[in-house]
Order: sequence, then structure tokens, then C-alpha cells
Amino acid sequence: MSDRESMPYDLVIVGGGPAGLSAAIRAKQAAADKGLDLSVCILEKGSEIGAHILSGAVVDPKALDELLPNWRDLDSPLTVPVVENHHWILTETKHYEFPHGLMPPFMNNKGCYTVSLGNLCRWLAGQAEALGVEIFPGFAAAEVLWNEDGSVKGVATGDMGIARDGSRKDSWQPGLELHAKYTFFAEGVRGHLSKQLIRHFDLAKNSQPQIYGIGLKELWDIPAEKHKPGFVTHTQGWPLGDANGGGFLYHQANGQVALGFSVWLNYSNPYLSPFDEFQRWKTHPAIKAILEGGRRVSYGARAINDGGWQSVPKLTFPGGALIGCSAGFVNVPRIKGSHTAMKTGMMAAEAAVDAIASQRQNDELADYGDAYKKSWVFEELKMVRNTLPLVEKFGNLVGTGLAGVTMWMEYLGYTLPFTMKNHPDYKSLKKAADAKPIDYPKPDGVYSFDKLTSVFLSNTNHEEDQPIHLTLKDPEVPIAVNLPTWDEPAQRYCPAGVYEVVGKDTDEPRFQINAQNCVHCKTCDIKDPSQNITWVVPEGGGGPNYPNM
Repeated sequence: MSDRESMPYDLVIVGGGPAGLSAAIRAKQAAADKGLDLSVCILEKGSEIGAHILSGAVVDPKALDELLPNWRDLDSPLTVPVVENHHWILTETKHYEFPHGLMPPFMNNKGCYTVSLGNLCRWLAGQAEALGVEIFPGFAAAEVLWNEDGSVKGVATGDMGIARDGSRKDSWQPGLELHAKYTFFAEGVRGHLSKQLIRHFDLAKNSQPQIYGIGLKELWDIPAEKHKPGFVTHTQGWPLGDANGGGFLYHQANGQVALGFSVWLNYSNPYLSPFDEFQRWKTHPAIKAILEGGRRVSYGARAINDGGWQSVPKLTFPGGALIGCSAGFVNVPRIKGSHTAMKTGMMAAEAAVDAIASQRQNDELADYGDAYKKSWVFEELKMVRNTLPLVEKFGNLVGTGLAGVTMWMEYLGYTLPFTMKNHPDYKSLKKAADAKPIDYPKPDGVYSFDKLTSVFLSNTNHEEDQPIHLTLKDPEVPIAVNLPTWDEPAQRYCPAGVYEVVGKDTDEPRFQINAQNCVHCKTCDIKDPSQNITWVVPEGGGGPNYPNM
């Protein structure tokens, strides 16, 4: 017999990001329109709403205009409109401006805002609570619950107070079961439960493999004379060689600049370190000139869905739905996904309210899937579906040129009769013997830093005496397979120093997992070439605590 108590709701939402919050708000709005008193709750594994949210971000308010048309009168954090757009091509010492006039109009950020996405989520949480949504931060959904007919019944939160050896500590508290007529999974990229549902219901059988990037971000306070609110810059080129990705600088409110770097996880050199590429990028003369005299105040990292239109799985299953980045709606060329995530949450909420109003529950919300295929989200992603595969296939120079041509053609109404394929990121690594080691410069402590100093700024904290949430299917693989074949790339692709090979030059090397450093980016779950690492949720409230990110 279970020790867990249960709570019934009409709608349970796993994840308090843009998609989950928008779904909750829209559900309450739609229910009120029908005269229904709908019970809605959100589970958020972070210590507060926004604690685990990390994005650039330049936000297109298109979905927000639909969700809360009067948001400009509600003291929202969207206060810094984009006023200038720049795209730089970097060489090692120079930068060249790419004319924005050569890009399709939808690549322009006119009408968009540069903002902390975490602060936007905190504000959206206030709007949701004002409508009666119950929000439970610090509670991680750890298990999918099932009805006898195979439909999703809800979720259970993880037990608190479990020791590393699996025993119950004095502080032990059982998890809580939340039962729902419908359950939405808005866990973000590579969600732990979303992965299970996609596999269980075979939701990806008719879509391309999802592919990813890793995004690393810092906040800097810079001198007032260098701060230009609404000034947006994207870069490509140096320091990446054969790999793909680029950087960004967004001048936001309060004298801060958000800067970051993304690396597509299809890179082939096992010696590449996305973190160190980011640190090296900041030493470019054009970037350094902006940061000079400034001070780094925060750091974080997060995986990004890059697969686009052809990698979106089936969105519904009996009893629930995938929304936001749990399904992957990022528009990679625009470097935006918040507006699409919000809209998918809204469409799912409308379908659920209609179903509940019709006395249905735990069935499949087909109306959500149909609404997606008729939406501007679908059209926006379809228009750019070949962009990333072209760059992957033909390289940065030729691929970018071809991608630009295809985007213009799609924008002008010439729908291309083909859709290129995506390939799993974990299959792309060369063997270490066939790759060239990369000699990264030592951090200078002014513009570039080490991983552990950076993790400190992410305010990451986990209860140390708990089961390690980075699980190995086979504990022998890192040393027996990954080390001799790829020089164990986990040492480098992790942006937080979680993985180490201790005693590498001895006869008995050992794989060490520093789980307390984990910033929940999920890169290991994606890039491990043996697919031996599975990220599962730690105790609720653990992980980073991002301010202003």
C-alpha cells in the first residue's frame, strides 16, 4: 500500500516555464468563458518559478498578445524593446557586419524585447495565481501514474529525505500523487518524464530524431557609457572551426548585458569543450571591448531543441500532452522558442477545457494536435525546416548561404518539395585517435573563467546525501569503452565539471560523478556516445537558482 497521499485536479502541469504557465492561464480563462470552475496546478522542480529558466532572451510577444492582450498595462518585465540588430562574422581578430537587409523579414527583431526569461516566468506565475492556479515550487515530478486502461492518471513527486544508499533519513517524507483528468508535460528540453512518454507511446515514430545544442550564458554588469538598452548582436564564425554555433550579446535593463554562446551538439571532435569555446569567444577584441571594465555576475547552461518542424513528435496520448520544449518548438534561425512554447501550451489548454466541458477525461486531446497543424507555430517552423540540416551538410559558409536562399524562397511562397533529415547527435563523434586535441588557453580570471568558479555563480545546490541523479546504465562503460574510444568526452561536454576521470594516467582510472555541480542542462543525456547516462530528477528544489537569467 502506498505511503503517498493524493490530490485530485482537473489539470496538472509539470513545469513552470513559459509553456506550462501559459497553459495554466489559458485554461483558467477558457474555463471562465464556459462558466466552469477548473482546478489547475503546476509542479516546478526549481526552488521557485524561474530558478531553472535560462534563455538569451529576445522574446517575440506574439503569443503574449494573444494570452494577455493588456500585458503592457500589467507591469510586465518586457520593458526593453530591441532598437538595433547586428550580425557579426568573426575571424580570430576581426569582425565583419552581415547586412540585415539580406535576411528575410522574419529574421528581424522589430517589435521584440530583450528580457530575462526567468523574470518573465515569475511575472506570468503572478498572473496565473491571480486566476486561482496553484503553483508548487520545489516539487519535482518523478513518476508517471497510470490508469488501468493505460492512460496517464497524473504524476507523483519524488520522496524527500532519501540517502545516497537508498535508505530513509530522519527527514524522509513520501512523495505526493497528483491525479488529473489531463496532465501536461512542460518539462523543457529533454524532460525526464517526457522521454519516457515519447518512448512508451512511440510518439516519435513518424518524426525525425530530435537534435540539440548547448547554450551557455553569463550576465555582466558593464559601465554605463557602454550600455545600450535594446542593442542586440549575434555572431558566427570564430572560435568554432568545424563545429556549428555562435554567440549573442543582448543589452538588457539595469545596465546589464546578457551574453552567451551555443554549440550544436552534432560536433565531431571529442576534444571540443563548449564551455571553453565560450570562454575563448569572450576574448575576441570586439567582445572584450564591450565587457572591459565590467563584472560577471551570473552563469548557467542549458540544452536547446534544434530539430525544428520535422522533429516534433506526436503531441498527444491518452490522458495528456507534450507542450513547449518537451516536444521541441524552437525556431533556430530566429533563435527563439518562448513564443512558440507559450502558444502550444495555450492550444493544449483550450483542447483540455473543451474536453472537460464535454464530460470527457483521460482520453486523447486530438483537437490540440489539429490546432497545432493549423497554427502559426506550424507554419513558422515549416518555413525554416531545412536551415539547420543545410548548414550541417554543407558547412558554415556554403550551408549558411543555401539556408538563406531557402528561407527567402519559403518566405516568398515557394514551398520547397523536400524536407531534409536530422541525425542523432550522439552518433557524430570521431574516435579520439582520428581527432585533433584542442589546446584551450588558461582562464585569465577577467574575461574567461574556469568551470567551478562559474558553477558557483549559478547558485547550484543539491543535498549531497541523496541518490546520484546522473545514472549509468552500465558503470563500466565510461572507463572500458568511452575512455579508450573517445577519451571520455563527458569530461569536456559537461559545462559544470560534473564528470571526471580520476587517475587517467594510472593503471586504474576511475570515473567520478560530481552530481552536486549539475546545472540540469541535460547535455550528458544527449551527447554521451554510448547513450549510457540517463538524467533523472533529483530532490525538488535542487539545482541552479538563476537570478535574472
